[in-house]
Amino acid sequence: MGAALLGGVVAVGLGQTLDSGSTTTVIREIQSGTTEPAAFPAKGGKKISDIYEGAKHGVVQVTSTSVVSSSVFGAQEQQAQGSGFVIDKDGHVVTNYHVVEGAKKVQVSFSDEEQMDATVVGSDPSTDIAVLKIQGAMSRSLTPLALGDSSVVKVGDAVVAIGNPFGLERTVTAGIVSALQRRIQAPNGFQIDEVIQTDAAINHGNSGGPLLNANGDVIGVNAQIETESGGNVGIGFAIPIDTVKDVAGQLIKEGKVEHAYLGVELTTITSDLASNLRVPVDKGVLIQHVRDGSPAADAGLKGGTTQVVLAGQTFWLGGDVVTKVDGQAVETSDQLASVVTSKQPGDSLDLEVHRGEETLNVKVELGRQPSTPVG
Repeated sequence: MGAALLGGVVAVGLGQTLDSGSTTTVIREIQSGTTEPAAFPAKGGKKISDIYEGAKHGVVQVTSTSVVSSSVFGAQEQQAQGSGFVIDKDGHVVTNYHVVEGAKKVQVSFSDEEQMDATVVGSDPSTDIAVLKIQGAMSRSLTPLALGDSSVVKVGDAVVAIGNPFGLERTVTAGIVSALQRRIQAPNGFQIDEVIQTDAAINHGNSGGPLLNANGDVIGVNAQIETESGGNVGIGFAIPIDTVKDVAGQLIKEGKVEHAYLGVELTTITSDLASNLRVPVDKGVLIQHVRDGSPAADAGLKGGTTQVVLAGQTFWLGGDVVTKVDGQAVETSDQLASVVTSKQPGDSLDLEVHRGEETLNVKVELGRQPSTPVG
């Protein structure tokens, strides 16, 4: 389970580390007379119970065993527990990378309590996604979940999360999409873009489980919560299914994923930034830092040289400002990051760059993302 400080709170990966002294935890007890919502208000929305019944046989509990230390007394093992879901009849299962990181043995458990061994087909720490394959998958009937389209998800859409929080198998919770286009930190330190934020309750053990829409289609993979206490406070994050489909496809085919890499740290030029600080344009993306040896450095892009503080936030000024990519205007760092994400290593970007009083056209050949941010 990984953790990183984000804005004074903790974003926590949702895998659960097990020990021999673990106890059962009651997350919520429904009192007599309490009414739970049975269906979503959206027209045509299924009952929550129907979504659950349709998906539960395709949701699995993932248990990974890894060696954490070795001594004269023998290897010390640790188990981590999370969730996953079946994506095809061949026995492929999607889960989070951090659930199976370093695993020497992986098992999946179904709703009928059958437990089967699985192998890690491939994993991608940059998106926190892993694909497993169930050994002997043809020996049982599998229920692949339908994969939706995260590009059409809207704030306010109803969602359901299914997983195994605290080891409580196939728990269902419901809520809405609270926000879109969030960014979270991947296990290797890079950023995952276009993340879905939800208030559906997810906790440790939910990692790798599906976030489904009102039609029962998977729109995301639950991965992190933002919390000060370590428990759910109604802010969870799911990796969008469009990203997952692309990554899973590459992992199944190639066993690995290669991400395009520019090698810059960016910030969006806001009206406050433009009016209070000396920047050459009032809209665009400011390059604050260029990583050593990166494609951006090779292309001659410049980062900031002067540190300033505005409203408690630190900026590096004096760097290039990008206003267009391949002829299309870009006004936010997320837009530029999304363009890079959509490319492959070796692809080129044509950037319109403002450097002081000059306007330059810079061509950058994208590289392969390194294992961790460097420079």
